[in-house]
Amino acid sequence: MMMKKTTLSVMVAACFVSTGAMADEGKLLAPVVVTATRVEQDSFDLPMSIDRVEKKDIQDGQPRITLSESLVRIPGITAQNRYQYSSDPQISSRGFGARSSFGVRGIRLYVDGIPLTMPDGSGTPGNVDLGSIGGIEVMRGPFSAMYGNSSGGVIQVFTDTPPATPEIGVDYYAGSFGTERKEVRAAGTKSNVDYMISISELTSDGFRNQSASDKKQATVRLGVKLADDTKLTTLINWIDQYAQDPGGLKRVGTSTNPGAFSGVINWTGANKGAVDANARSYKGNTQIGFNLEKTIDTNNTLNLITYAGQRTSDGYIAAPAIPVYTTGRLSQIARDFYGVDLRMTNKGQLLSKPYLLTYGVNAGYMEDARKDFSTNYVGGASIITSTNRNEIQKASNFDQYAQGTYSVAERWDLHAGVRHSSIKMNINDPLNSNNGKMDYDKTIPVAGIIFKALPTLNFYANFGKGFEAPTLIESTYSSTSSASGTNTSLKPSTSTNIELGSKWMVSDRTRVNFAAFDISTKNEIVISGAGTYTVYGNAGKTSRTGAEISAEHLLPGNVSLYAAYTLLDAKYGSGTLINAVDVSGKKLPGTYKSQIYAEAAWRYQPIGFSTAIEGRYNSKVYVNDINNDAAPSYVIFNLRGSLQQTRGNWRVTEYARIENLLNERYISSVKVNDSQSRFFESAPGRNYIVGVKANYVF
Repeated sequence: MMMKKTTLSVMVAACFVSTGAMADEGKLLAPVVVTATRVEQDSFDLPMSIDRVEKKDIQDGQPRITLSESLVRIPGITAQNRYQYSSDPQISSRGFGARSSFGVRGIRLYVDGIPLTMPDGSGTPGNVDLGSIGGIEVMRGPFSAMYGNSSGGVIQVFTDTPPATPEIGVDYYAGSFGTERKEVRAAGTKSNVDYMISISELTSDGFRNQSASDKKQATVRLGVKLADDTKLTTLINWIDQYAQDPGGLKRVGTSTNPGAFSGVINWTGANKGAVDANARSYKGNTQIGFNLEKTIDTNNTLNLITYAGQRTSDGYIAAPAIPVYTTGRLSQIARDFYGVDLRMTNKGQLLSKPYLLTYGVNAGYMEDARKDFSTNYVGGASIITSTNRNEIQKASNFDQYAQGTYSVAERWDLHAGVRHSSIKMNINDPLNSNNGKMDYDKTIPVAGIIFKALPTLNFYANFGKGFEAPTLIESTYSSTSSASGTNTSLKPSTSTNIELGSKWMVSDRTRVNFAAFDISTKNEIVISGAGTYTVYGNAGKTSRTGAEISAEHLLPGNVSLYAAYTLLDAKYGSGTLINAVDVSGKKLPGTYKSQIYAEAAWRYQPIGFSTAIEGRYNSKVYVNDINNDAAPSYVIFNLRGSLQQTRGNWRVTEYARIENLLNERYISSVKVNDSQSRFFESAPGRNYIVGVKANYVF
C-alpha cells in the first residue's frame, strides 16, 4: 500500500511543477459554465466552486456505465461505483447525500436543465445516458442552494451538441464478466434543425454472484430554430433495465481490527438471502422535455423549460434476520411527474457598472402509486402472500428565485441570490387507514464576492443558507416492523455554508483552484431504526469542514497532468443521540476524510494515439453512526488507450481500458447503517474492456 500511495503522490506533485520552455501545443482555459448563474460565464470569474467534465473524459476509453466514472475527478464529490446495477451509484457532495443507500439525496441532478431530482428531493442518476453526453458541470457550496430543496450540490449533464455535418456511427465493446455494450448513433445539422439519436444496450453477468444486468436506453435530442431569435429543443429519454441485487457483504465473526477485511464472506459472492430470494429490480423510465429559448432584445432573454414522464420500479428484496431466506418483499412504485421552469435574464448598466439578473419561477409535481407485498420465492417465481401497503404518495413544489451579479468596482464583483421554496407532501394509504401531510416552507439567501487581484488570480468568499426536506420514502415508515404509520414528525435539515477560495491561472499551461469550506447543519436526517422497514429521524447538529484543490498542467509533447484532492471532516456535534446512543464527535458514515484523483495523459497526433493512467486514493470510511466498523483505505490505478484512423468519410477508433491495474482488493461502496451489518460492496480485481467505434461523416 505504501508503494502505491507513493506512486500516486508523485503523480499529484507533478501537476504542481511548472516547466520552463514549452512548445506551443495548446493553452489551458477556464471552462465556460452555465449552471452557476444560468447564463454562460467563464468559471474563472465566478465566486464559487464549479468544475466541468469534458466529453473526452466521459467517453474516451470509459465504460459509460455509471455517472460515478466521470465524477471521481471532481474535488468535493464522492462518487462510488457499486459494481452492481440494481441500485444507483453513491454520489455525495461535501458529505451531503452520504447517508443514501438508494438513489441520490441532498444533490440536485439535471439534464439540459430538466431535473432528474423530484420535488421531494430524491434523484435518479441511472437515467443519464452517458453515450450521448457532451459535458457535465458540478457545483458545490452555498450557491447550489439557488436550485432549491436538497441542494448540497448541483450536477448538471449536457447532451452532446450535434455536429454541423451529419454522421452515423456504431460503438461496441466487450470485457470482463461477460460485459458488452452496443450503441448506434446518428447526429447532424440540416438547415434550421439539429438532431442527435442514441440507442444502446449494456449487458453483464457481473463479477459477483447474483449481479447480472441488462440495460436498454435511448436518447433523442431535436433542436428547431423557429426564428432568428427563437429555438425549441426537445429531449426524449427512455430506459428499460433489469438487474440482480447481490446485497451487501458482512464480516465473519467479530473483528478486533475494523477495516482489516481478513474476514469478509466470499469476496465475489452475494449474501445468502439475495440468492435464495433472487433479489432483483426492474426499472423503466420515459420522459420528454422542451426547452424554449427566446432573445427578446440585446438585454433580455426568456427561457421556458417543461417536462413530463413516467417511471416504474419493482424491487424484490430478501427478508432480513430470518433463516428462511426465500421469503421477502416486493416494493412497487409507479410514478407520474411533470414540471415547469420559467425565467428571465436581464443585463445592463446600473450607475455605469454592468449587472446581470436572472429571476423566475419553478414548479414540479410527482405522484407515486406505491405498493408493498410479502412474497415467497418458490419454483423460480416470487409469489405474493399478503399486501402490506397500497398508497398514493404525492409531492409538489412551487419556488421563486432571483440571482444577480453586479460589478461594484473595477476589480470587485458582487453575486447574490434568494430562493423561496414551498414543498407539499401527502401520503394516503386506505389499506392501513394511514394518512399524512407534510408542508415545508423556506427562504434561502446566498451572497458572494470576488476580488480580481491580478488578471490571472482571483480570490472569493461566499455565504449561504440551505435546507433538505425528507423524501417521500423517508417519510413512509414510522416503525421498523410495521407497515403502518407515516413518519410525519421528520423535520427538514437546515444548514449554514461558508466558503473561501482562489482561482489561479499560473501560466497559460497551469491552472490551480482552491476552496475551503465550513458547513453546520441542524436536524440532520439520519437512519434512526432498521429492520423489515427503515425508519428515518433527525439528529442534532453536524459539521462538515474541509478543503478542495485541483491542478492541471500541460507539458511538452502533448502530455497533460491533472490532480484533485479533497479533505473532509464530517462529524456529529456534541449531545447528538441516535437510537438513544451518544454519537457526539463520531464521523458521518459514508464520508471519506481524504480522496485523491490523479491522471497523466499523452497524445501522439501523427498516428492518432492517446493513452492515460489514472490513480485514485480513498481513505477508510465508517459504515455506521457509532463508528465501530469501517471499510479500509485503498489505492487503485487504471490504464486506458485508443488509436484513431481516418479514411475518406470513415473515422474508426479502437480503444481499451484496464481497471484496477494492480489487482487491488478493496471495498468500492458501503451500505450505511445496514441493519444486518451487510455494509460492504466489493469491487472487482483487474478487469478490462476492448472496443471499436466507427463513424461515417456525410
